[in-house]
Amino acid sequence: MPAEKTILEVQHLSIAYPISIGVVRAVEDVSFTLADGEALGLVGESGCGKSTLGLSILNLLRPPGKVTEGKILYRGKDVLTLDSHSLLKLRGQNISMIFQNPLTSLNPLITVEGHFLETIHYHDPAMEKHAALAAVRKMLQTLGIEEKRLKEYPHQLSGGMRQRIMIGLALIMNPDILIADEPTTSLDVIVEAGFTELLAALRKLYKLSIILITHNLGLVAEIADRIAVMYAGRMMEVASSAEIFARPLHPYTQGLIDCVPNILLDQKELVTMQGSPPDLVDPPKGCRFAPRCPKVMPICREETPLLREHAPAHAAACWLYGAQDAVASQGDAAASPRKD
Repeated sequence: MPAEKTILEVQHLSIAYPISIGVVRAVEDVSFTLADGEALGLVGESGCGKSTLGLSILNLLRPPGKVTEGKILYRGKDVLTLDSHSLLKLRGQNISMIFQNPLTSLNPLITVEGHFLETIHYHDPAMEKHAALAAVRKMLQTLGIEEKRLKEYPHQLSGGMRQRIMIGLALIMNPDILIADEPTTSLDVIVEAGFTELLAALRKLYKLSIILITHNLGLVAEIADRIAVMYAGRMMEVASSAEIFARPLHPYTQGLIDCVPNILLDQKELVTMQGSPPDLVDPPKGCRFAPRCPKVMPICREETPLLREHAPAHAAACWLYGAQDAVASQGDAAASPRKD
């Protein structure tokens, strides 16, 4: 079976926000890949850098945020080096994004039809209006939206309907990659279930690669092939969805899974993780999870663990699986003669 083709590669990406009291290190030395047709779940607590990472892929960071190091390669081209015209063409045509709040992402003065026609006209100005409208109607039919909604404004639609419109706008130009940033935050559980089924169906229909940004582990379990776990701006663990839930390696991942309520109702009480994420202006030395980790060791407070494979296709940044190697290498370094 041929290897899957890598469509997106993020290499050692770091993002900082200079503010009055220092520099917020929102993302630090993050690397991952996305294969053609793959669904990658990006999970973690609020404030861990997930949305910042998603925005950076489209070079949409707002000042004072800036990429300080690394590359974002889409089909071999670095997105961070593209000029403004190339970036505008890339957004929507090659890579699209569903933002967290569809009501604030849609123009309240433009009808649903206007939103679609504006998007199509920008990317394909030669397309005639009747052909564009035919494409829009087909998209609405795929999304289960009545054609009469075309003449309505965003405030006339329900939250679930606005979310579907956002999906339609993201897919109307048939992009390669769809970034969904907390797409179910404003939806109730019934609508969320319908959205999950819709996204899975659209993935097959349009042969999409998906980056699903969420703190909802149930959602990624339904959709994602692989899961990348972030904490305090760093990547903590990456593995297949099945592997993450069956054999989580990092204590942070284990804590996230333990915090999911048991639907069998045989828990005596809800499990929570003690402590809070660190201040990213002055993060702790060593592993950023060390102050909250129930399995912390002395080396965790001194040295930053690297993201390494500790099982086939299962990487974790944790000294529990590399402390002996690190101590041995430090001992070898101390024992080796200096070259003055």
